[in-house]
Parts: sequence; structure tokens; C-alpha cells
Amino acid sequence: MHRVNPPRAAARGFTLPELLVAVAIGLLILAGMTTLFVRNSHAQQAVERANRQIENGRYAIDVMSVDLRNAGYYGEYDPTELPTPPGVPDPCALTVGALKAALPLHVQGYDAGAAMPGCLTDQKSGTDVLVVRHTRACVKGDPNCDASDPAGPLFQASLCNNPSELGSGNAADHYALDTDQSLLTRHALDCTQTAGSGTLAPVRRFLTHIYFVANNDTSGDGIPTLKRAELRLVDGNLQFVIVPLVEGVDTLQLQYGMDIDGDGVVDTWTATPDGANACALPACAATNWRNVLSVRVALLAKNTDGVAGVKSQPFQTTVLMANPTGRKLP
Repeated sequence: MHRVNPPRAAARGFTLPELLVAVAIGLLILAGMTTLFVRNSHAQQAVERANRQIENGRYAIDVMSVDLRNAGYYGEYDPTELPTPPGVPDPCALTVGALKAALPLHVQGYDAGAAMPGCLTDQKSGTDVLVVRHTRACVKGDPNCDASDPAGPLFQASLCNNPSELGSGNAADHYALDTDQSLLTRHALDCTQTAGSGTLAPVRRFLTHIYFVANNDTSGDGIPTLKRAELRLVDGNLQFVIVPLVEGVDTLQLQYGMDIDGDGVVDTWTATPDGANACALPACAATNWRNVLSVRVALLAKNTDGVAGVKSQPFQTTVLMANPTGRKLP
């Protein structure tokens, strides 16, 4: 017997209505996926923007805190024997004599609205300025120290109790501060001297840092930036070089903790030590700055992308300056 196969149905494609329905469904799926992708992208950008703000604020606080903790450190030298300046020194002064006169003031500042130091450029109005003085902890000549250390004034603390140094009774003989290293002739503890030479005491880089908020990172970009004016030696001359530190720092406000009774403990806080304790004379203003033991730093970090509606992030810390505080404690 022969088996007869039924005839096959004629092959056919999609009808036009079916094709239109399929395209419409595909477009709806694609639109939904695109919307989800855009929303996720915006959310990721917002997270990155917030993280950048937080990182900038934390870094700014950290840089200033580390510098403040070292304020007043001059190697083995104790500056409490130095006389208080007759007035608050100009932090922008560029002579060795002016640097020596300012040594007793480990920190000073300018409240918003006051006349600001002349060596600052593009300083944002309504923000404070902080000046910090100290030497580097590392010794000049150490490769790890010199590798990243630009040229600048040098400081040397005498360790020798001979009649011409620590034994002289004259504070000016107890240390040396100069731009010429050949003039740094203070001796080490053994006081070894042979024909006018001997074992010299270690030499450290002397630092003056002036922190401020500028209106721009680079000229005209409108990005508020924390900057630092650094005292350096350029072509044999002292000058301040302004270094951008952190973009997006919009505000810097400072308060200072003062020791009134000399017991090494903060007794009062003020934004303007110059006029604290009813001070109206330059001499007592310098004394007030010398009695500052702690600094409260507050700043705002904003986004640098120009996106409207993004909140600024506040940051605050209080830094106890160990060197001046320790010298006051009994």
C-alpha cells in the first residue's frame, strides 16, 4: 500500500499588523531600558559628585590639621625665651630679620573683613586667613626630605652649651635662621671646635604657610579653591609662591582657643585674638596670638561641576597645637 502525505500548508510571513505590534512592543521595551539607564547614570553622577565633595573637604581639613599640629616646632629650640614682638608681624615680610621677629608667633590669622596680607591674590571676601610657622621635622641632607622640598630659609638650633652659643645668655645666639647655609654655624651637643669649625647642629627647612580661599583655581574659572602661599627662596630671593591645594573649598572660618591664665589649658574661644581681653594695643595683640593653643577649623566644600541645587558639605575639626601647649604645661 502506498502512503499518501497530506499537502503542506503554504509558508507565510508576518502580516503588517503583527509587524507593527512587534515593533511597538520593542520600542516600549527600549524606551524603558533607556529611561532606566539615564536615571542610573544620573544617580551615579550624583554619588560621584557627593564623594568628590566629601573627599575634597576631608583632604583640606587634613592638610591644615597636620600643619597646625606642627606649628611652633623649631627642632630642639624652645622659642619661649624670645621676646614678644611689639606688634603683630606682617606674615608677608621677606627679610631674615622679619622672620626672626615673627618666630614667637607660631600661628596668627585674619578674620573675614579685616585687611588681608598683601602677598595673597584673588582672596575671596568673607573668608578667613590662617598663618602657620614651623620647621620641617626632617633634617636637611636626608634624601627623603630634600627630594620634595623646594629651596627656602633654613633654621638651626644650637645644642652646644659653650659661651658663644647656649651659654651666652643671649637668645639670638641659641639658634640661627638664614637663607645662606654657610652662615648656620651652631654646633651639636659635643661642642667640638677645631680652628673655628666643628660638628654642626642639624639644619631644617623653615616654613611659613598662609592658607586662604581664592575665587578661582586658575584665572577666571570660577572654582573656589583652598590655596597656600609658601615662603620659598627663588633665584636667591625670598618670595611667596601660591600653591592650589583643594578645589571646591568655598568658605574657611577659624576660631582660636586662648590660654588666659598661663596654665596650658584653653580658657576662651575667639575669632579675633587681636582684640581679646579688651586688648587695644599692638603689643598685647601679639601676646594674645602667642597664647593661642588650639584652632577650630570650619569649611564648606561645594561641587565643582556647576550643577544647581547641590548642597555644600560642611567640615569642622579642632586642632590642639602640641608644641606651644607642651611648653606651657608645668
